[in-house]
Amino acid sequence: MKFRLVFLFFFVLSCAPQLTTFNQKKIYTSKGFAYIYNDNDYNEKIIKRKMNNDIMQISHQNLKTGTLIKISNPMNKESVVLKNIKRIRYPDFYKVLITKPVADKLDLDKDLPLLEIIEIKKNKSFVAKKAKIFNEEKKIPSKAPVASVQISNISKNKLKKVEKKNNQIYILIGTFYSENTAKFLKQRINKDIKDLNPKKIKIQKINNKETQVISGPYTSVNLVKNDYIKLTSFGFEELDIYINE
Repeated sequence: MKFRLVFLFFFVLSCAPQLTTFNQKKIYTSKGFAYIYNDNDYNEKIIKRKMNNDIMQISHQNLKTGTLIKISNPMNKESVVLKNIKRIRYPDFYKVLITKPVADKLDLDKDLPLLEIIEIKKNKSFVAKKAKIFNEEKKIPSKAPVASVQISNISKNKLKKVEKKNNQIYILIGTFYSENTAKFLKQRINKDIKDLNPKKIKIQKINNKETQVISGPYTSVNLVKNDYIKLTSFGFEELDIYINE
């Protein structure tokens, strides 16, 4: 989770359309929702470039092409490592763009496609073992029906079915050593973001060294998306999203 507070929170982020690249010296990690690709969104120009929805592909708009990314479903611990095929612009609220076979592989809840992302550096020892999936992907015909990919995945990996329940979604705004700093941030948010429900902003003490400022709970993606946009417009960026189980 990364955020930026500039000029005491008054600076609003520029909405320039160009893609930015994250600092490659640091390992990128994030938690949030996946955008599941479909051709209609490409035709409607919501997604700027086309993906192959017959195979597993992912795109992160701020990581370099070719970057290895591990994406995991925190609900069932299923994970997969894939290359960032290309940098495609998608709505900023989402953390990554994935094709349907990836969502099926992870057994993502299509109504609540929450996942965790971590950049994998190429010198990690397990990368070679995981990377064999790329050769397997090449063997799948580009015109193969999605059903055949799903059957292949199910035969090799028994997906864990997770019982659906009323999950509470939270936005992690910041983590601080000082509780006073957390209280100060809460006060400034409630004062300066007029259309954000002040009852949503809470302070959560994790331990003696960590105090978090969070927003929530939310019961749907659309509700959390609205407040996420308000917070990022105010000056925060790359806010993590998590579910309180």
